[in-house]
Amino acid sequence: MTSSIVFEILFIISVILIWTMLVYQFILTVAGFLYSQESAKEKRLIDKMEGELPGVSILVPAHNEELVIEHTVETLFSSDYPNDRLEIIILDDASTDRTGEILDSLAAKYSMLRVIHRKKPEGGRGKAAALNSAIPLAKFDLLAVFDADNIPEPRSLKYLAMQFVLDPNLGGALGKFRTLNKKKNLLTRFINIEGLSFQWIVQAGRWKLLKIATLPGTNLIVRRTVLNEVGYWDEEALTEDAELSFRILEAGYRIKFVPYAVTWEQEPETLAVWFKQRTRWARGNFYLMKKFLSTIKQAKNKALGFEMFYFLLLYYVFVGALLTSMLLFLSCLFGMIFIEVPGPFLEVWLLAYLLFVTEIMVMLTREHHEDSISNILLTMTTYFTYSQLWPIVVANAFWKEYVKKEKHVWVKTKRYKQEIQS
Repeated sequence: MTSSIVFEILFIISVILIWTMLVYQFILTVAGFLYSQESAKEKRLIDKMEGELPGVSILVPAHNEELVIEHTVETLFSSDYPNDRLEIIILDDASTDRTGEILDSLAAKYSMLRVIHRKKPEGGRGKAAALNSAIPLAKFDLLAVFDADNIPEPRSLKYLAMQFVLDPNLGGALGKFRTLNKKKNLLTRFINIEGLSFQWIVQAGRWKLLKIATLPGTNLIVRRTVLNEVGYWDEEALTEDAELSFRILEAGYRIKFVPYAVTWEQEPETLAVWFKQRTRWARGNFYLMKKFLSTIKQAKNKALGFEMFYFLLLYYVFVGALLTSMLLFLSCLFGMIFIEVPGPFLEVWLLAYLLFVTEIMVMLTREHHEDSISNILLTMTTYFTYSQLWPIVVANAFWKEYVKKEKHVWVKTKRYKQEIQS
């Protein structure tokens, strides 16, 4: 067993960095909780408002979506929105299954449905390319995007569109996503908790504190005039909506998180599918940081600089600190090294763990039936199980992005036969 000042310094730095992120997350949690109360009041106000709604063009990219596309289209047409202020454009993006056939039969049923069949080589190049091809075809200035597996709640579109009536200078708005298949297995239960806590802590907290949020891949609206100004979706980006968010924010526009505009979506049901999806997300965020770090000082939205710093801390510093602390812990456990730094580090770790669990549990109270005993127990175990997978994902993404320098190829997440779960 050896003792080294280098290991001791690394240990202390890791503890400091981990606690820096935990404190920031705690501040966001408090802000997110306060915003949940504000947004509930805002929802009641919008429900009482009357007047003409703005026109909205819904864009839905669809590549090999035969398992889910019919249900999604039927749900979109059952939304609480005036038919004369709505159009739906489905982009059959070089599908090789029955997606195109199903869409053609739906187009014969709904006059407001426009189906665009994109053949190769133009088609099949990813979600961003499909969305960009539809922008010139859209009739209205407000462009909504839903993924092909989404089941938006009836008033979700209205709640999003009304944000642009309340704030004519708004660049974009996003709703909340819920896990449709959350009861499928242990993995989807973890994903459900992760998704809710991320949205209520990070998205809601950032909007409350900084008046910024980042677009997800679905359940969102952007102005076409803003896209014409800042540019369309980046076809090289693996997280195209996050990349677009930074350009919208960089141009001085705001993007609002609207938690009462809800859609339900499928999540990965196997670890292999989850790992592939999360690796794509991490690589997409690496690309985003490389693209924007050099221009951040010129951004009109100064809060964007703080957000980029957060991304830098999260993906490089925080994950690095977690990996370092884990390696040091295992080395001490197996007697390879000995760290002599005095201090109540067990108590510090227990406090960090309790803070982590408390933050998530507080956010689960924002949703009906999510603060259940089973979810509380899952939250207590997620730190030791599900959360430990993230450093592996980031390390894999780092390897692919910076060492192997693999080409960016957008691959959609696997779909499953639609099952509605409460």
